[in-house]
Amino acid sequence: MTPELTVVLDKLSYLEGPRWHEGRVWVSDFYTHQVLSALPNGSDPRVEAEVPTQPSGLGWLPDGRLLIVSMRDHRLLRREASGELVVHADLSEFCTGHLNDMVVDSAGRAYVGNFGFDLMAGDDMRTAALVRVEPDGTATQVADDLYFPNGAAIIRNGSTGSDLVVAETLGNRISAFALGADGSVGERRDWATFGDPPAGRAFGEVLAALVVGADGICADAEGAVWAADALGNRAVRIVGGEIVQTVDAGTGVFAVTLGGDDGHTLFLCTAPSFAEHERRDTRDAVLLATRVEVPATIGS
Repeated sequence: MTPELTVVLDKLSYLEGPRWHEGRVWVSDFYTHQVLSALPNGSDPRVEAEVPTQPSGLGWLPDGRLLIVSMRDHRLLRREASGELVVHADLSEFCTGHLNDMVVDSAGRAYVGNFGFDLMAGDDMRTAALVRVEPDGTATQVADDLYFPNGAAIIRNGSTGSDLVVAETLGNRISAFALGADGSVGERRDWATFGDPPAGRAFGEVLAALVVGADGICADAEGAVWAADALGNRAVRIVGGEIVQTVDAGTGVFAVTLGGDDGHTLFLCTAPSFAEHERRDTRDAVLLATRVEVPATIGS
């Protein structure tokens, strides 16, 4: 049965980084340079921050201050209680492309990826690094050679441990890293694979070889991952490395999150395409919502 999709927010440019926080859905709109929030039905919309150098991934420190990826200047920003934006960390030394999505753990550590190359210019693909930023802003590279590290989530892998799960959009895979209690990151391993890793570097050829372009992701209470398939006009739920459920949106889906008052709402960031020259001056992006059976992880 095709799920019912409802419009939460519309007439925006290009949405990424959706999050559920304190009873509201939050999202970054690239080309209006705004971080927005609203109630789950789209009412009471607010501009939470303005980031001229393009906002993306969002997260919160334990004290409630908001962290925002500023893509073009490779900085992680922090919104103070006053509303002022300050630099939390400058990650320029780790970036070979736009700073991208991230996940922030319960201790306030942020794990941030970057494009690796100039995506919008269609340059040859280069792999990229993953960086951990401590609550005090100290930054450390924790992984390398990732194929466009994008959306990320933290999932329990047993009674005592957790995995950092990272979508590699151009790698036909989602990767996992064991997390230590101190935030340390183990070796990369496959969490889900959809096809072979790229054989070459020409962007058009890499794109054509993708089976699933996993973009923004989130985890649910059963440890499954919902992933936006950036090339498939859909969101997919993945269990044990296999796609077990699909939500077809009829348009491009580039990020997802779970939330709503009971955790059973899947929010989808949609737009007709991802190309900057097609989205920058248009207002066709829509935040959609649908109901799903398994809710968000408690506390997410």
